[in-house]
Amino acid sequence: MTTASELKPVLVFDSGIGGLTVLREVRVLMPERRFVYIADDAAFPYGSWEEEALKARILSLFDELLQAHRPEVCVIACNTAFTLAGAALREKFPQMTFVGTVPAIKPAAERTRSGLVSVLATPGTVKRAYTRDLIQSFASQCHVRLVGSENLARMAEAYIRGEALSDDSVRDEILPCFVEKDGSKTDIVVLACTHYPFMANLFRRLAPWPVDWLDPAEAIARQARRLVPAADDTDHPDAPDVALLTSGAPDFPTRRLMQGFGLSIR
Repeated sequence: MTTASELKPVLVFDSGIGGLTVLREVRVLMPERRFVYIADDAAFPYGSWEEEALKARILSLFDELLQAHRPEVCVIACNTAFTLAGAALREKFPQMTFVGTVPAIKPAAERTRSGLVSVLATPGTVKRAYTRDLIQSFASQCHVRLVGSENLARMAEAYIRGEALSDDSVRDEILPCFVEKDGSKTDIVVLACTHYPFMANLFRRLAPWPVDWLDPAEAIARQARRLVPAADDTDHPDAPDVALLTSGAPDFPTRRLMQGFGLSIR
């Protein structure tokens, strides 16, 4: 029987701490696995990077991460990172399994009743051809509004750390998602950045009308579980899950947050 301590870990990668929303769901379905959470906070936010420079950085980071941790699978819990570098990662590291995060446009198109769907994302995800291809493939019969927020990822990081945000500043970021057309209204907003689900309750309170805020984390977790061999021993290993921040200098609120998620900062 394979014990939990003998299993390879699952690596979860994000530009910051937003990927904790995905980690939370993956843990539920993989209780027997250890986890290594990587926050590339030294480069946050990814939306301000030139595409080729960011892709090169991500590939270089994974050169080091795969050698250091030898994971069973890598979950890229970042829409910007995966839509930009997912294909390159799979090409460069063909022996590794990568589970990606992409805007949940297909399930949104299947669920909408009004036909009006918005995608709340970072500017990088909005402009990516990958996102446009998803719309063309799965939502061509819908009216899809792409909303690329310059500020919301930073605001989410601040909010997660316990900093106060004004209602008006948050409302300004989400209002473009709400469309009225031919007597119908937007009924689904896709949260296409893993930081945003942390703010979902705030979004609900400030929204001009109720919508379904679609969080892809559970679907990502199910896909990861399908790809990772199940073990006989479903007890979580004694060793704590680990968080690594590329800045090497997490502040106190970040440390407290990571510890609250049961992560030991290395």
